[in-house]
Amino acid sequence: MSVEVKICGVSDAPAVQAAIQGGARYVGFVFYARSPRNVSPAQAGGLSALLPGGVIPVALAVDPDDALLDDIAAKARIGLFQLHGSETPERVAEIRARTGTPVMKAIRVAAAADLAAADAYFAAADMLLFDAKPPAAMAGALPGGNALSFDWTLLSGRRWPLPWMLSGGLDAVNVGQAIRTCGAPAVDVSSGVESAPGRKDPARILAFIEAAHAAG
Repeated sequence: MSVEVKICGVSDAPAVQAAIQGGARYVGFVFYARSPRNVSPAQAGGLSALLPGGVIPVALAVDPDDALLDDIAAKARIGLFQLHGSETPERVAEIRARTGTPVMKAIRVAAAADLAAADAYFAAADMLLFDAKPPAAMAGALPGGNALSFDWTLLSGRRWPLPWMLSGGLDAVNVGQAIRTCGAPAVDVSSGVESAPGRKDPARILAFIEAAHAAG
């Protein structure tokens, strides 16, 4: 089976169309004010309406409160919530129950010991996403989308009870190596398909998806 691809941080129609054309499985919308990829629930609603049935719209939020969750659910078609903050397993379960939507929990990784954090979410989440943990000294670091990668061999040979994605510093050049190294069944990209922070490049989106599918 081909590796599934998620294009995250999409904020305009050309990027959505490129993701569809390339065969992306997921298209992500960011609801986080500090991110250059931030969109409003209304904007996401317009963009998610462009997606065909086979492409899953994803809402990325960071420690969202109930008001934001309700606003997103009311204005956009969402098939998966991606939680990228410090949400506890209990909060993840609450969000899944409140929205009636599957949830993917991001796990930040810098060393092998960080993988243990995933264990607590096996019963609460529907998917896991392993992303690079930014260094403590990194100024202005975001919860994700920092163009940082981690040692992919940490995931090599690991088996998880939930579906999972690899994220962090991926682009069309290195995604094949990443997939071959850790066996990721799905990959997530944001900054690696941009011409500037928050500005998705349709050509880079197509190249990334092609490279990921070729590796899988």
